Amino acid sequence: MRIGDRVFDTLHHTYVMGILNVTPDSFSDGGKWNRLDAALSHVEQMIAEGADIIDVGGESTRPGYTVISDEEEIQRTVPVVEAIRARFDIPVSIDTYKSRVAEANLTAGAHLVNDIWGLKADPDMASVIAKHGAACCLMHNRREEEYRDFFADMKAHLAESIALARVSGIRKDGIMVDPGVGFGKTYEHNLEVIRRVGEFKDLGYPVLLGTSRKSVIGLTLDIPAEERVIGTAVTTVYAVQQGCGFVRVHDVRENVQAIRMTEAIRGSYSL
Repeated sequence: MRIGDRVFDTLHHTYVMGILNVTPDSFSDGGKWNRLDAALSHVEQMIAEGADIIDVGGESTRPGYTVISDEEEIQRTVPVVEAIRARFDIPVSIDTYKSRVAEANLTAGAHLVNDIWGLKADPDMASVIAKHGAACCLMHNRREEEYRDFFADMKAHLAESIALARVSGIRKDGIMVDPGVGFGKTYEHNLEVIRRVGEFKDLGYPVLLGTSRKSVIGLTLDIPAEERVIGTAVTTVYAVQQGCGFVRVHDVRENVQAIRMTEAIRGSYSL
């Protein structure tokens, strides 16, 4: 997969997308990085700890989140994306489902759009990504937790997003898929998604697993968000074993170490 000018060998390695929420209300780190100096300091730390991509988000998408205007989201994210591009040499993702926000951030230098609605919330999103030659992460999401055939419905939904991307001109080597742990799913659904995450490779694209500090870990272990680092790292190890190309995490150092150790045991990691 190509993101910006970098090629990611997702057949042989699992890469880390570091989360940078520049929001006041994200579920586990809201308000920590929404000043530019704090955001850049955190980016520097995540890069030092081994992050491969920085994912910038300007609107919380936790359960019950408040939708903000395009303008406010742009004001939160564009200065951060511009500053990261000016200061660091790392691919940058913008976490948004709004085409105007994507357009502004791709113009500012972002390389990838991480769309929690898989191009289906905004009819202009796919064409904006294609116009910029950018990459995208297509996530499964829905408003209800009811399915006719849960796993088959999920894969069909993601296949629809992929088809929309391709017919809109998004390049084949610029697509990854995310099964959307925590979005439109019950606790049992989320466990099944993690358990069967390797099956999403059947769609023909790299798979991203995003479980970091999420409720499925909190409910399983009965712990608050700030104590879910170990539980997240366990899911990262499993993601490596299942052949996922990416994991999206808050705690970069711990998950990079988990990946390196797992790949060393498997025989695919080299210094």
